[in-house]
Amino acid sequence: MRAHLITYGCQMNEYDTHLVQSQLVSFGADIVESVDEADFVLINTCAVRGKPVEKVRSVLGKLRKAKEHRPLVVGMMGCLAQLEEGQQMARKFGVDVLLGPGSLLDIGKALETNDRFWGLAFKDELHDHIPPPPTGKLQAHLTIMRGCDHHCTYCIVPTTRGPQVSRHPDDILRELDTLLAAGVQEVTLLGQNVNAYGVDGGARLGGYPSFANLLRLVGQSGVRRIKFTTSHPMNFTEDVAATMAETPAVCEYVHLPVQSGSSRVLRRMAREYTREKYLAHIADIRKHMPDVVLATDIIVGFPGETEEDFQETLSLYDEVGYDSAYMFAYSARPGTPSYKHFDDLPREVKTERLSRLIAKQKDWSARKNAGKIGTVQEVLLRGDAHDANFLEGHTRGNHPTVVPKVMGITGAGIYQVRINHATPHVMYGKLLDAQGNELPELPKHNPEAAALSAPLAMA
Repeated sequence: MRAHLITYGCQMNEYDTHLVQSQLVSFGADIVESVDEADFVLINTCAVRGKPVEKVRSVLGKLRKAKEHRPLVVGMMGCLAQLEEGQQMARKFGVDVLLGPGSLLDIGKALETNDRFWGLAFKDELHDHIPPPPTGKLQAHLTIMRGCDHHCTYCIVPTTRGPQVSRHPDDILRELDTLLAAGVQEVTLLGQNVNAYGVDGGARLGGYPSFANLLRLVGQSGVRRIKFTTSHPMNFTEDVAATMAETPAVCEYVHLPVQSGSSRVLRRMAREYTREKYLAHIADIRKHMPDVVLATDIIVGFPGETEEDFQETLSLYDEVGYDSAYMFAYSARPGTPSYKHFDDLPREVKTERLSRLIAKQKDWSARKNAGKIGTVQEVLLRGDAHDANFLEGHTRGNHPTVVPKVMGITGAGIYQVRINHATPHVMYGKLLDAQGNELPELPKHNPEAAALSAPLAMA
């Protein structure tokens, strides 16, 4: 079998794709780089917004045409596969394998029968499965929980991924050990609401640490860098911020979705906190980490949002001064309470407000990044940038960073970088040696550059 996997959506979907890919490899499948090479194509879908759903629809249409000319098995997995909308789409486009987010380990059974497979039941054994570590990568995702016990009116996740199920800490640490043994240096802990880890259905689980204590356990493993996503402000506690400050491996980066700066809109979203409570969390975070890098999610144009409400979002952005944000115009999703009970705003209103918010975000990002000029940042370099004379990576604060290649360093690793230029979206710098001196760049467009290089630790 030659398999090709396509992923849409969040980091949780990326992790699930890796999990299923590892299953396919264990069955003897070859993972190929393109659809044209494959006899099995599996799409990991997202249903949170309308755009990724339309992308899946487009890909399925192309695959249906391809099936007319050659033998091809097509599969869908992920959140969209759990919904009636996705199942109707699967029937329309002749999808052969359909797996919900809780049935990923049934991929072997589905392919063995080679029949349409509607395996949509949630299965607890998924949480016990430890996939092999990624090959040749310094970064990895590590799922600590699945599902969500909150019911935000715009969100389809509780329907697609079910209620919150925290993963046992022993399984988390066992998987972490495999990642470290494979050379992983940065781990991102994943969950729909990591701050609620160990409290499923509103009750603390026996033998499960709090999220703050889990961070401490992971920090004692020897991993170089720890990040986590995503956080729900309703469950954020000050001890998490204190633990981050006290645990050297935990990066000074917090992604805390606010969604709206208006308490009235937050009530309509059923977010369970107010603007004032959210800002109190920001104050707690900055008390323990004054130089923290803050990111957020914001939905613009939620049903009923007035211009006054939107102005409150703009003013909150200024009050917090985010380094970056994921910003979206509200996308009505069938099956959510907001889709059923609220009237959508006109598209042009949402688009215009989004453009204003993006302009504000760009201004703040420019100011924040400019403030890093002249500083020395720890950067995890992943490999070549678009220009092969440069390497790309990111700081502990998740800032995309580009550096020129130097003698001895042309690949992945964690290094010290002095920032000398910045745009709203990217920082540029120079690699430093152990004494803090800038290393000389390799000659540009040098075809011998790779041959001149050898591993050299600079961090």
